[in-house]
Amino acid sequence: MSAPTLKVTHGDGVATITLDRPEARNALSPQMADELLAALDALQRDGRVGAIVLTGAGGSFCAGGDVKGMGQGATRSTEQRRAGMQRYRQLTMALLGLDKPLVAAIDGVAYGAGFSMALAADIVLVSDRVRMAMVFHRIGLVPDLGAWYTLPRVVGLQRAKELIYSAREIGAAEALRFGLAFEAMAPDLLLPRATAIARSFCGASALAMGLSKRALQSSLQSELGAMLDMEAAGQAIASGSDYAREAVRRFAAKEAPQFQWPATPTSPN
Repeated sequence: MSAPTLKVTHGDGVATITLDRPEARNALSPQMADELLAALDALQRDGRVGAIVLTGAGGSFCAGGDVKGMGQGATRSTEQRRAGMQRYRQLTMALLGLDKPLVAAIDGVAYGAGFSMALAADIVLVSDRVRMAMVFHRIGLVPDLGAWYTLPRVVGLQRAKELIYSAREIGAAEALRFGLAFEAMAPDLLLPRATAIARSFCGASALAMGLSKRALQSSLQSELGAMLDMEAAGQAIASGSDYAREAVRRFAAKEAPQFQWPATPTSPN
């Protein structure tokens, strides 16, 4: 049996998934995709988990698909290769379908499928040495793991075309400027910051968070009336929750709220 390709750890309501093939810069193999899909399914159903951090071992996030392994499928028919893509469709749906906040901590390379996985996160943090690229066209492939869907929604259609067509690499400054990353920091601060943000989400309403995530996924392909209907239904559900009642009580009593965003860390001098 092959060694596991990822690690899952738990603490204070946060589950951390670490892609763990450092010898291959955490390239996404079929085995890793299957293990990641299973881990996401288990964490989605685990009531003890309030938020998830996704990161990579060995100073890299994910170098993309396992190109060496791709050569083994060169003799398969188009239909066979298309059927083989179903695991990546399922993984994409699992990443985008999480009700729980997903925080990605991206260090080193995030190429190809690694870039695509980052796009599926709710909050993306990068190190100041990050290197991101939609490298697919360099090897005659097209973007996968949902990037045709997610990238234009994050950066706009024109910029998405440029990043996909050129297959060029970008660093932390451009990732921030294009809205691909929320914050950039030194590598040693990356995982602690991602964990702090994820832990803060554990104090938020899981119900409200799940409703907002589902609505935001629909927002760019829905018209205003449909979104207002979704808003009315969601607010009716959320406002009747125990969490909302407790939040109102705390506000009236001038007590500290259950949910508070963590302050931005500063690098030591």
